[in-house]
Amino acid sequence: MGSEHQHLLLHTEVRWLSRGKILNRLFELRQEVHMFLLEQKSAFSSLFENQDWVCRLAYLADIFDKLNDLNLSMQGFRSDELSLNSKMCAFIKKLEFWLKKVQRNSVSVFLTLDKFADDSEIDNLNTICDCIREHLTKLRDELVSYFPSIMNHDRTQDWIQNLFVEDVTSSSGLSDKLTENLIELASDRALELKFQNVTVSQFWLEVKGEYKELSEIAMSALLPFGSTYLCEVSFSAISLIKTKHRNRLSVQNDLIIAVSDIEPRFDNILAKKQPQVSH
Repeated sequence: MGSEHQHLLLHTEVRWLSRGKILNRLFELRQEVHMFLLEQKSAFSSLFENQDWVCRLAYLADIFDKLNDLNLSMQGFRSDELSLNSKMCAFIKKLEFWLKKVQRNSVSVFLTLDKFADDSEIDNLNTICDCIREHLTKLRDELVSYFPSIMNHDRTQDWIQNLFVEDVTSSSGLSDKLTENLIELASDRALELKFQNVTVSQFWLEVKGEYKELSEIAMSALLPFGSTYLCEVSFSAISLIKTKHRNRLSVQNDLIIAVSDIEPRFDNILAKKQPQVSH
């Protein structure tokens, strides 16, 4: 039929990004799917003739696409609890912004729906906006109830990520002695330049010799796993290394190499091994 895609995608709970992708693909192939369902004389074909239903499909494709972007941004080896907290807080604020737009009957933030509404000249956009507003409100309330600490606006750990600000001690929650050390550290121009060129974790490790207590407090907040990403990466690596044909293999050393981003020094490793020569 000359379509850009050759097949539809199927959703599976194991592949957690698939829900957003199948909705986008279904919307892009809605005309082809409609024709196929007509040929099969399926009752579902009437859904694609209903503009209200197609609008809901477009909205779901958009909102799950945004959720996928959030999920992807929270994955990675160096994701810490503080940065993940900031991303979730930002997403909740985005939800509130989208709610304000929808309350004015504007769907410009949902690109797929906005384009479909313009091309199809939707008459009942107000009804669609009411449905979207209800869904966004429930989604925001659910996230707030699941992450209540995000909305408490606790600023006592801001100095860990934003050390060189105008008033770093205003809400640090540290003792007087540590606050004085923090002022001294934040006034060091050389350390400020270093802070801009390295990761937050690397910076606090490098200043541990001079500011041991501050470094330990900072690292205690940065070290805990913010998500299950590392566990999932390790599980995937084990499933590839230890197959049914190698079920007695001890995978400890192999697993360390598989999940680490440190490149092994193969020359040093091979130099310590006895080569097998021909007899």
